[in-house]
Amino acid sequence: MNKARCLTKLEEQFPAERFRRNEPMSQHTSFQIGGKADVLIMPISKQEIIHIIRFCNENKIPLTVIGKGSNLLVMDAGIEGIVMKIGSCMKAIHFSDEYVYAEAGISLNCLAKKIQEMSLVGFEFASGIPGTLGGALTMNAGAYGGEMKNILSECTTVSLDGKINTLDHQDMKMGYRSSRIQATGEIIVEAVLKLQKGDREEIKNITNDYWQRRLTKQPYDLPSAGSVFKRPEGFFAGKLIEDCGLKGCTVGKAKVSELHAGFIVNMGGATASDVLSLMEMIKNKVREKYEVELESELRIIGRS
Repeated sequence: MNKARCLTKLEEQFPAERFRRNEPMSQHTSFQIGGKADVLIMPISKQEIIHIIRFCNENKIPLTVIGKGSNLLVMDAGIEGIVMKIGSCMKAIHFSDEYVYAEAGISLNCLAKKIQEMSLVGFEFASGIPGTLGGALTMNAGAYGGEMKNILSECTTVSLDGKINTLDHQDMKMGYRSSRIQATGEIIVEAVLKLQKGDREEIKNITNDYWQRRLTKQPYDLPSAGSVFKRPEGFFAGKLIEDCGLKGCTVGKAKVSELHAGFIVNMGGATASDVLSLMEMIKNKVREKYEVELESELRIIGRS
């Protein structure tokens, strides 16, 4: 059976709102940039994820997995094969004492609100970070002294051969903006977080303080993918970029934010090519002036 017929048979197994052909990826990334995916599927369970993985393996169809697309740059030529989006179709959550059980597609903001309602301490740092729980664990997201690795108890993943694995904190090998998931390509489907009981008003005040800091220091008014570069040891990427005089610098419709030089913003109609050219310019300037090599924090995917 050829791939077109195989895809048609797969399409028959999903409702139209969760199986989309020629889907613009600009609608699924916070950058609002990217060409079309041949197919985008939004699963609702581990079983559907396993089914999609096995289908792709059996039919030699490329599979790309994304979350909310908040640290993602999709190439202008789009993505070949199937894109599987672990998002709002997988956002179940429940609590047991100080443990939080949540599916990987829940947004960090939604999760933070529910955790605050339960008067649990330890997740305040994540409020305001765009993205999903699965994405945050994959890159060990962090802010204001907190990191996902400090609160993770265990998570459930599906491997690229369709097997379910349970990984504890140590198995995940979480470091600065890294985890084993980046090496293995496993798909996080759910996780257990270990927090502590606290005072709801105090939690609310801390969360509001972090939100206000973000609103005053980060460009929420324009599409972006968050911090573009990882923090070099001993430096701050944004400070290096600012000190090179690059605030406000543009390539096409991509611009170094004038509010925070660590962000590149989409001024409206920016292409992936614009962003990559601007990133290369930034890296060259910082290398020339400070002999520091900036490393991208963005996940860059799609046809080159």
